[in-house]
Amino acid sequence: MKNLMKEDSTYIAGTYKRFPIQIVSGKGSVVTDIDGKGYVDMGSGIGVTSFGIADDEWQEAIITQISNVQHMSNLYYTVPCIELAQMLCERTGMKKVFFSNSGAESNECAIKVARKWAEDKKGSDWYTIVTLNNSFHGRTLATLSATGQAHYHEQFTPMMPGFVYADAEDLDGLREILETQKVAAVLIECIQGEGGVVPLSKEYVQGVRALTEEKDVLLMVDEVQTGNGRTGALYAYMNYGIKPDVVSTAKGLAGGLPLGATLLGEKVENVLGFGDHGSTFGGNPVSCAAACSIIRRIDDALLEEVKEKSRYLFDALNGAPGIEGVTGMGLMIGIKTVKPASEVIAACIEKGVLCLSAKDKVRLLPALNIPMKQLEIAVKAILEACAE
Repeated sequence: MKNLMKEDSTYIAGTYKRFPIQIVSGKGSVVTDIDGKGYVDMGSGIGVTSFGIADDEWQEAIITQISNVQHMSNLYYTVPCIELAQMLCERTGMKKVFFSNSGAESNECAIKVARKWAEDKKGSDWYTIVTLNNSFHGRTLATLSATGQAHYHEQFTPMMPGFVYADAEDLDGLREILETQKVAAVLIECIQGEGGVVPLSKEYVQGVRALTEEKDVLLMVDEVQTGNGRTGALYAYMNYGIKPDVVSTAKGLAGGLPLGATLLGEKVENVLGFGDHGSTFGGNPVSCAAACSIIRRIDDALLEEVKEKSRYLFDALNGAPGIEGVTGMGLMIGIKTVKPASEVIAACIEKGVLCLSAKDKVRLLPALNIPMKQLEIAVKAILEACAE
């Protein structure tokens, strides 16, 4: 491990503060390190491995497709790309899909769609995108500019123009922005993940939808982390009783392969024309075949299972010694601990459980199908780590 850490620091850009663990294998929600120690994985690659590690159906879909053709450019048709787009549209009521490679790219596409829609309809000066303070939308310059957290902007200024931040839960403040500035769209996360797993209220989200409709402004929902079954609905906005104009997603969509998607509603389904946008790897047939195997299995039974496991987590953790509060929805959980989150996470690692952080909270994003036995093992370790 020491040699590996040295080689990592020698050859890889120092952007990650890694834990001293080398994962070499896994199955489901258990991963194993180079020393043979097993860990219950409560992070799923930051919400990516939707059905855990080395999922059989996911592997079969990939192997079948990769044996036929691993990649073709978007100059040609491939079946998995079209099948996935149809599946997503039918499950959401959206009209068209643009495929990319990541959450940031799916948000980039959303921003471009909003600006082109507004320019076509209102004029070239209607380009402003409103996002929320405490939001996170990606690390490209555009999506970083859209992110409403100043510390992410440091050392990368100037930010791109055309982004304005509003306070969450303040509809009057949002109304003022929409009435005084030339706004193309409002972009929100229903649950601010990197902002500390903070759900927006149903009243506020519905109010934002009503305001955007009143002012003829697009509503775009960032479902990069909250999407693909994570919250107990296929997409988090479905828990709020609204229908956005644009939805961006990635992370758990392809279960471990890179894939982003921007879903376009009726207002914007024809905004992008030939040459307006593109991606070399977006819609890759292997990634899309993997995603089809994921979306196909996120059915009502699985979503109910996600809700049941969520209730178990909230009941077990809320009010326990060393825990000040629990936030989130479905299997996207934030735990405010008395001790620093980093100490709790380190203690959990010692006990064979891998957790994440989000601001000052311990964050849990387990696989959607994590067995209850492993969930119980993880909760026991978390409770012990918080109480010690």
